Amino acid sequence: MPLLRQLEFAFEQFATRVFPGRNVVVGQALRLPHRETATDAIAPQSCGRDAKLETKARELLRSLGANRIAKEIRIEWNPRLKTAAGRADYRHKLISLNPQLLEHPAEIDRTLRHELAHVLAQSRAGRRRISPHGPEWQHACRDLGIADEKRCHTLPFPATRYAPRFIYRCPNCRCDFPRVRRIRRAVACLACCRAHNGGEFDVRFRLKLLRL
Repeated sequence: MPLLRQLEFAFEQFATRVFPGRNVVVGQALRLPHRETATDAIAPQSCGRDAKLETKARELLRSLGANRIAKEIRIEWNPRLKTAAGRADYRHKLISLNPQLLEHPAEIDRTLRHELAHVLAQSRAGRRRISPHGPEWQHACRDLGIADEKRCHTLPFPATRYAPRFIYRCPNCRCDFPRVRRIRRAVACLACCRAHNGGEFDVRFRLKLLRL
Protein backbone atom coordinates (compact mmCIF):
# COMPACT_ATOMS: atom_id res chain seq x y z
CA MET A 1 0.00 0.00 0.00
CA PRO A 2 1.55 3.40 -0.94
CA LEU A 3 2.63 5.61 1.90
CA LEU A 4 -0.11 8.16 1.72
CA ARG A 5 -0.81 10.46 4.60
CA GLN A 6 -4.02 12.24 5.33
CA LEU A 7 -3.98 15.86 6.37
CA GLU A 8 -6.22 16.10 9.40
CA PHE A 9 -9.13 18.27 8.32
CA ALA A 10 -12.14 18.29 10.62
CA PHE A 11 -15.14 20.49 10.07
CA GLU A 12 -17.36 22.22 12.55
CA GLN A 13 -19.22 24.28 10.00
CA PHE A 14 -19.09 25.63 6.48
CA ALA A 15 -18.44 29.26 5.57
CA THR A 16 -18.74 31.13 2.30
CA ARG A 17 -15.70 33.08 1.20
CA VAL A 18 -15.56 35.21 -1.89
CA PHE A 19 -12.58 34.95 -4.21
CA PRO A 20 -12.10 36.99 -7.38
CA GLY A 21 -14.80 35.98 -9.81
CA ARG A 22 -16.24 33.11 -7.76
CA ASN A 23 -17.94 32.06 -4.54
CA VAL A 24 -16.23 29.22 -2.74
CA VAL A 25 -17.75 27.08 0.00
CA VAL A 26 -14.91 26.39 2.38
CA GLY A 27 -14.56 23.57 4.88
CA GLN A 28 -13.04 25.07 7.99
CA ALA A 29 -10.05 23.09 9.26
CA LEU A 30 -9.41 22.81 12.97
CA ARG A 31 -6.07 24.17 14.12
CA LEU A 32 -4.04 23.67 17.27
CA PRO A 33 -4.65 26.89 19.13
CA HIS A 34 -5.21 27.77 22.79
CA ARG A 35 -6.34 30.25 25.47
CA GLU A 36 -7.73 31.19 28.91
CA THR A 37 -6.14 32.25 32.15
CA ALA A 38 -3.28 30.14 33.45
CA THR A 39 -1.67 29.42 36.78
CA ASP A 40 1.90 28.60 37.73
CA ALA A 41 3.23 30.65 34.79
CA ILE A 42 6.87 30.39 33.76
CA ALA A 43 8.83 33.04 31.84
CA PRO A 44 11.52 31.36 29.73
CA GLN A 45 13.69 32.45 26.77
CA SER A 46 12.16 33.38 23.43
CA CYS A 47 13.88 30.95 21.05
CA GLY A 48 15.01 27.32 21.09
CA ARG A 49 14.48 24.52 23.58
CA ASP A 50 13.39 25.38 27.11
CA ALA A 51 14.76 23.10 29.82
CA LYS A 52 12.45 24.40 32.56
CA LEU A 53 9.32 23.87 30.53
CA GLU A 54 10.54 20.43 29.46
CA THR A 55 11.01 19.49 33.12
CA LYS A 56 7.51 20.72 33.91
CA ALA A 57 6.01 18.85 30.96
CA ARG A 58 7.74 15.62 31.97
CA GLU A 59 6.49 15.93 35.54
CA LEU A 60 2.92 16.42 34.31
CA LEU A 61 3.10 13.42 31.98
CA ARG A 62 4.68 11.16 34.60
CA SER A 63 1.98 12.11 37.10
CA LEU A 64 -0.53 10.67 34.61
CA GLY A 65 1.43 7.49 33.95
CA ALA A 66 2.72 8.56 30.51
CA ASN A 67 6.32 7.70 31.33
CA ARG A 68 7.44 6.79 27.81
CA ILE A 69 6.23 10.07 26.31
CA ALA A 70 7.67 11.95 29.28
CA LYS A 71 11.16 10.72 28.37
CA GLU A 72 10.85 11.88 24.77
CA ILE A 73 8.95 15.16 24.99
CA ARG A 74 10.71 18.34 23.88
CA ILE A 75 9.53 21.93 24.34
CA GLU A 76 10.74 24.77 22.16
CA TRP A 77 10.04 28.43 21.49
CA ASN A 78 9.50 28.85 17.78
CA PRO A 79 9.44 32.40 16.35
CA ARG A 80 8.03 31.03 13.08
CA LEU A 81 4.65 30.66 14.80
CA LYS A 82 2.62 33.77 14.09
CA THR A 83 -1.06 33.39 14.96
CA ALA A 84 -1.15 30.03 16.77
CA ALA A 85 -0.17 30.12 20.45
CA GLY A 86 1.37 26.66 20.17
CA ARG A 87 1.65 23.51 18.12
CA ALA A 88 1.97 19.82 19.02
CA ASP A 89 3.85 17.34 16.83
CA TYR A 90 3.18 13.88 18.20
CA ARG A 91 5.41 12.07 15.72
CA HIS A 92 8.47 14.03 16.84
CA LYS A 93 7.26 14.42 20.45
CA LEU A 94 7.72 18.17 20.06
CA ILE A 95 5.69 21.07 21.40
CA SER A 96 6.35 24.48 19.88
CA LEU A 97 5.29 27.68 21.63
CA ASN A 98 4.84 31.14 20.18
CA PRO A 99 7.33 33.65 21.69
CA GLN A 100 4.53 36.23 21.71
CA LEU A 101 3.24 34.34 24.75
CA LEU A 102 6.02 36.05 26.72
CA GLU A 103 3.91 39.20 26.50
CA HIS A 104 1.09 37.24 28.18
CA PRO A 105 2.97 35.22 30.85
CA ALA A 106 -0.20 34.00 32.54
CA GLU A 107 -1.03 32.09 29.34
CA ILE A 108 2.22 30.11 29.11
CA ASP A 109 1.34 27.31 31.49
CA ARG A 110 -2.14 26.84 30.10
CA THR A 111 -0.89 26.77 26.51
CA LEU A 112 1.72 24.20 27.48
CA ARG A 113 -0.99 22.01 29.03
CA HIS A 114 -3.23 22.48 25.99
CA GLU A 115 -0.49 21.17 23.70
CA LEU A 116 0.47 18.40 26.12
CA ALA A 117 -3.15 17.27 25.98
CA HIS A 118 -2.76 16.68 22.24
CA VAL A 119 0.32 14.53 22.82
CA LEU A 120 -1.22 12.67 25.75
CA ALA A 121 -4.48 12.00 23.89
CA GLN A 122 -2.69 10.56 20.85
CA SER A 123 -0.40 8.50 23.07
CA ARG A 124 -3.42 6.92 24.74
CA ALA A 125 -5.13 6.32 21.39
CA GLY A 126 -2.13 4.54 19.90
CA ARG A 127 -2.39 4.16 16.11
CA ARG A 128 -6.08 5.07 16.05
CA ARG A 129 -6.88 8.41 14.44
CA ILE A 130 -8.56 10.92 16.72
CA SER A 131 -10.05 14.36 16.20
CA PRO A 132 -7.61 17.15 17.19
CA HIS A 133 -10.04 18.59 19.75
CA GLY A 134 -12.34 15.63 20.22
CA PRO A 135 -13.33 13.71 23.36
CA GLU A 136 -9.87 12.14 23.79
CA TRP A 137 -8.25 15.58 23.86
CA GLN A 138 -10.94 16.92 26.20
CA HIS A 139 -10.34 14.01 28.57
CA ALA A 140 -6.60 14.74 28.53
CA CYS A 141 -7.31 18.41 29.26
CA ARG A 142 -9.30 17.43 32.33
CA ASP A 143 -6.45 15.20 33.51
CA LEU A 144 -4.02 18.09 33.03
CA GLY A 145 -6.13 20.49 35.08
CA ILE A 146 -7.67 22.59 32.29
CA ALA A 147 -11.12 21.03 32.07
CA ASP A 148 -12.67 24.21 30.64
CA GLU A 149 -10.13 24.56 27.83
CA LYS A 150 -11.31 25.82 24.44
CA ARG A 151 -9.87 24.85 21.07
CA CYS A 152 -8.92 28.44 20.09
CA HIS A 153 -7.12 31.19 21.93
CA THR A 154 -8.26 34.82 21.99
CA LEU A 155 -4.84 36.44 22.40
CA PRO A 156 -4.23 39.62 20.37
CA PHE A 157 -1.57 38.17 18.08
CA PRO A 158 -1.20 40.23 14.89
CA ALA A 159 -2.30 38.21 11.88
CA THR A 160 -0.85 38.44 8.40
CA ARG A 161 -3.35 37.25 5.83
CA TYR A 162 -2.48 36.03 2.37
CA ALA A 163 -4.90 35.46 -0.48
CA PRO A 164 -5.17 31.75 -1.33
CA ARG A 165 -3.51 30.93 -4.64
CA PHE A 166 -4.70 27.33 -4.90
CA ILE A 167 -8.10 25.75 -4.35
CA TYR A 168 -8.46 22.00 -3.85
CA ARG A 169 -11.75 20.11 -4.01
CA CYS A 170 -12.94 16.82 -2.61
CA PRO A 171 -14.31 14.79 -5.56
CA ASN A 172 -16.99 13.27 -3.30
CA CYS A 173 -18.53 16.02 -1.14
CA ARG A 174 -17.36 18.86 -3.44
CA CYS A 175 -16.04 20.83 -0.48
CA ASP A 176 -13.30 23.33 -1.42
CA PHE A 177 -10.02 23.91 0.42
CA PRO A 178 -8.27 27.23 -0.36
CA ARG A 179 -4.53 27.06 0.24
CA VAL A 180 -1.82 29.70 0.13
CA ARG A 181 0.76 27.09 -0.91
CA ARG A 182 0.52 24.09 -3.19
CA ILE A 183 -0.01 20.79 -1.37
CA ARG A 184 3.03 18.59 -1.92
CA ARG A 185 1.72 15.27 -0.61
CA ALA A 186 -1.36 13.10 -0.86
CA VAL A 187 -4.20 14.75 1.07
CA ALA A 188 -7.76 13.51 1.44
CA CYS A 189 -10.97 14.98 2.83
CA LEU A 190 -11.13 13.81 6.43
CA ALA A 191 -14.92 14.15 6.65
CA CYS A 192 -15.39 11.75 3.73
CA CYS A 193 -12.69 9.36 4.94
CA ARG A 194 -14.44 9.17 8.31
CA ALA A 195 -17.86 8.71 6.78
CA HIS A 196 -16.86 6.01 4.29
CA ASN A 197 -13.53 4.45 5.35
CA GLY A 198 -13.34 4.47 9.13
CA GLY A 199 -11.15 7.57 9.21
CA GLU A 200 -8.32 5.99 7.19
CA PHE A 201 -6.90 7.55 4.04
CA ASP A 202 -8.95 6.70 0.96
CA VAL A 203 -7.67 7.63 -2.49
CA ARG A 204 -11.28 8.12 -3.65
CA PHE A 205 -11.40 11.30 -1.56
CA ARG A 206 -8.00 12.67 -2.47
CA LEU A 207 -8.21 16.44 -3.00
CA LYS A 208 -7.99 17.67 -6.59
CA LEU A 209 -6.43 20.97 -7.59
CA LEU A 210 -8.87 23.20 -9.47
CA ARG A 211 -7.68 25.06 -12.53
CA LEU A 212 -8.67 28.67 -11.92
